[in-house]
Amino acid sequence: MSILITNIKELLQIRDASVLKISGKEMNTLPSLKNAYVLIDHDTIIDFGSMEDLKTTDADQTIDATGKLVLPSWCDSHTHIVYAGDRSQEFVDRINGLSYEEIATRGGGILNSAKTLQNTSEEELFKQSTARVKNVMKLGTGAIEIKSGYGLTPEAELKMLRVIKRIRQEFPVKIRATFLGAHALPLLYKNNKQGYLDLIINTMLPQIAKENLANYIDIFCEKGYFDLDDVEQILTAGKQYNLIPKIHVNQFNAFGGVALAVKHEALSVDHLEQLNIEDIKALKGSNTIPVALPSCSYFLSIPYTPGRQLIDAGLPLALATDYNPGSTPSGNMNFVVSTACIKMKLTPEEAINAATLNGAYAMGIATEYGSVTKGKKANLIITKEVPNYNYLPYAFGDNHINTVIINGEII
Repeated sequence: MSILITNIKELLQIRDASVLKISGKEMNTLPSLKNAYVLIDHDTIIDFGSMEDLKTTDADQTIDATGKLVLPSWCDSHTHIVYAGDRSQEFVDRINGLSYEEIATRGGGILNSAKTLQNTSEEELFKQSTARVKNVMKLGTGAIEIKSGYGLTPEAELKMLRVIKRIRQEFPVKIRATFLGAHALPLLYKNNKQGYLDLIINTMLPQIAKENLANYIDIFCEKGYFDLDDVEQILTAGKQYNLIPKIHVNQFNAFGGVALAVKHEALSVDHLEQLNIEDIKALKGSNTIPVALPSCSYFLSIPYTPGRQLIDAGLPLALATDYNPGSTPSGNMNFVVSTACIKMKLTPEEAINAATLNGAYAMGIATEYGSVTKGKKANLIITKEVPNYNYLPYAFGDNHINTVIINGEII
């Protein structure tokens, strides 16, 4: 099927195929074209340009975008969208004064989610998770990285990854899978951390590789969870199965995890609410992209990632939701973009770049997603009639989306 979008008020994020990420001052530039068209064939953008240069109107479907903007769909490079149940009681506990760490110490947090997931069938887990996936697609997300990590047993971690694989097979949205077995210590291994690491390395990883269930390997590098020696073990083991490293790091404490991730050529370092000059030095000159999760900071009332400092240091930055039941029960990338502008002082151009092309880079899919480029996948958002693209993060409480197209399919 072919789709022609005409009379576009402004077509955003038009890029040459050679541009795979944007860094530093360049993030404040958002290439665009006014009074434009886009031609889609099947699942691919095959042409775009100015309306005065449109040579054909021969398409199966034509969409008149008068007064509307068109931009790439959001690329959400950090989610835990496959989970069971919710943790709304912990939300109330935090209101009543308990911290995220205190809740975890009492057996809540990740362990709470793990217990619920272990007692949930694979079919029910798929049902709950796909409801969330359908919702974020309608909110404009066309590519999603999904982590395991709420299983914490071989059976439950594999169950999560099989659900992720099934979502990838049954939905048009682009899915990348991350194995996060080292998310927390299960109660059975509370006093035997090395025993759990050995279980991950010797039991989980071989089976995950056998079933081809993951693209990446991740670990929660944080005090009370996993230290630098643990990170070294897990990322090294993952490489033996061709799993590219990612890392949860610097959420509450900064103690060298960023430099270690760079050493292991991690694709991304995610969270970074705490950051020091050594971390920035480590990232400079590397291919590792920092990923900020502003709605997590909003929900937990913790500091925001210093995105302004990272960009001003000449680094790239991506934005993602961290969609999960404990610290970010939302997959709304529109809110993430607005929050990055409002709380992190990113410009609209920087935030949109961070949530599209840089988000695609942080998922390893920037050759096919994240920009309006001939030959890339037809993943697009058509807005409602709005004054300009600054209005998208400005009017943060409104739904600005009229139509979402994912892999050439109107959602």
